[in-house]
Amino acid sequence: MGIRKGKLAATSPQSGEQVEYKHIAQINGTHPLQQDVPFSYMSYAARQRKDGKVVFFNFSLAKEMGLIPKNHPQQLNPALKKSLIEAFSQIIVNEYDILNDVKIPKRDIKKHRYMATRYLQLQHADRRGLSSGDGRSIWNGIVKTHGKTWDITSCGTGATCLSPASATQKKFFQSGDPNVSYGCGYASVEEGFTDALFSESLCINGVATERVLCIISFGDSYGVKVRAGQNLLRPSHFFLHLKQNQVERLRSMTDYYINRQIANGTWTPVPRGENKYDYFLTKMTETFAKISAQFESEYIFCWMDWDGDNILADGGIIDFGSIRQFGLFHHEYRFDDDDRWSTNIKEQRLKARNIIQTFTQMVHYIKTGKKKNHRLFFNHRSLKNFDKIFVKHKQTLLLKKIGFTEGEANFLQEHCKKIVKSYEKSFYYFEREKSRRGEVKVPDGISWNAVFCLRDILREFPSLLADDIDKRLNTAEFLQIIKSEYATKKDLKASRGRVIRAARFQESYVKLIKAAASFQKESPEKKIRQIAKRAAIINRYERITGDGVSTVGEILVENMDDLSSTDIQQFMEKFVARQNLNPDARQHLELAHSHKKTKVGELLEEAQEAIKNCREGL
Repeated sequence: MGIRKGKLAATSPQSGEQVEYKHIAQINGTHPLQQDVPFSYMSYAARQRKDGKVVFFNFSLAKEMGLIPKNHPQQLNPALKKSLIEAFSQIIVNEYDILNDVKIPKRDIKKHRYMATRYLQLQHADRRGLSSGDGRSIWNGIVKTHGKTWDITSCGTGATCLSPASATQKKFFQSGDPNVSYGCGYASVEEGFTDALFSESLCINGVATERVLCIISFGDSYGVKVRAGQNLLRPSHFFLHLKQNQVERLRSMTDYYINRQIANGTWTPVPRGENKYDYFLTKMTETFAKISAQFESEYIFCWMDWDGDNILADGGIIDFGSIRQFGLFHHEYRFDDDDRWSTNIKEQRLKARNIIQTFTQMVHYIKTGKKKNHRLFFNHRSLKNFDKIFVKHKQTLLLKKIGFTEGEANFLQEHCKKIVKSYEKSFYYFEREKSRRGEVKVPDGISWNAVFCLRDILREFPSLLADDIDKRLNTAEFLQIIKSEYATKKDLKASRGRVIRAARFQESYVKLIKAAASFQKESPEKKIRQIAKRAAIINRYERITGDGVSTVGEILVENMDDLSSTDIQQFMEKFVARQNLNPDARQHLELAHSHKKTKVGELLEEAQEAIKNCREGL
């Protein structure tokens, strides 16, 4: 290890060359939003914490971001640890510290100030974003590499004046105050591990999400989780300026967002002759229609609401504390947030549509300088476009669940509309069936259990047809395959409606297989064998759920003292590999296999068992 030109460096054991962590060293609190939209944040000094320990570093993400070389070993070295501690082991000097004249050595104060961004939040009574925003997070800055710009934020860096607790009680809190759970400013290490496991599992399966870059522990249960994404602005970052009638700030924020999306290559340049704000609205409409369809299709509970707080503007998932992926379509589940109930998964489409309605109002305001009532945009063409995209995309995802490729799904939607519709109705009929027990209490809210697991029939049915494409199951056999652990004898009664729907499901399924085979100029027998292989991966038995990943996070924290950073790294990588549901990926479970005799192998088996036990739950 050595130091060159004041930059932390280490020798790579793979290449023998010096590795400099200059990009990490450049993360110092400065961010372009501070200049482009100066009234969009609160500014805080920060002090270095010297008791931090790096317990997880996302090497794959770091390489994608250009923070470390592509050939960097998947293990921490002293120089890398030191650079991460210097960049991210910090806590803000907040209003409580200043008012109480807390003594902080000058040498510990970071050179640059950090921002806690303002945004709209329904938890705040004023409904205009005057006192809401990042309550326990700061923006570390940006990284520019390979033509991309990444935002980096840290959660658990102290209590800001934008937390719900400060707004409600009209006072400032000391960071770490044990008397306030919703305003102490800290985050737990377990929370960091759970977020990392969940976000990486979603990301590998094509669900947009912010990702955990690093977790730093402070020796107790608390720590800092460092998060990254190519654009971490939320709709609520725009909406507070709309609510406050600040059209120039709103225009500046929108210009900033458009420029970032285009510069990153996420969007193509604005087409010639098209107004850039109309282009912005078109892209946002497409994004939110597709992600709300994806969430409903994949049983992802994301509490979207009028404030646009719990989702990124690019459709990415954030704030995993209230995020869940259900094992079944538990469409009556609601999260209890003390003074309010969340939306349920069926209502997410309407909430996403409402966000687009607000964006439509916002764009009109920017273009004309006149703010019209939100209700006047309910039937705007952007909303009609939202509805069309949602329906089409959800249908595409449904066909891909069977095992069809996107090309085959598009063909079937275009040329077999009646068959697709028949299959769709039958599928959703069983998916939405609820237990006769009625509403039940769950640890963080209420639910009404779904009783059928449609992934099971999609996984098992093609194998049953492999030897005889015209084979059919009777209703009892069909229900036996799709029944969940929540289903009672009464729930499994073969009613007339179920008899009809079970038969239609199978008939339309086989017709779709035969149509796709004809499209590909293959025999139905060959196509069903292909579908069986793909469906076994797409609808894998051990599928992550919110309860499952929380349990795995607990397992990891309980065993953390016996694990090295390399052990934790291997565990995270292999766990995520087991959640890869992409049938076109080259490797699947072979990436995740490990020797059971090792500590990591034993933990993976324990984690796998936890995922199995929670596969149908919340």
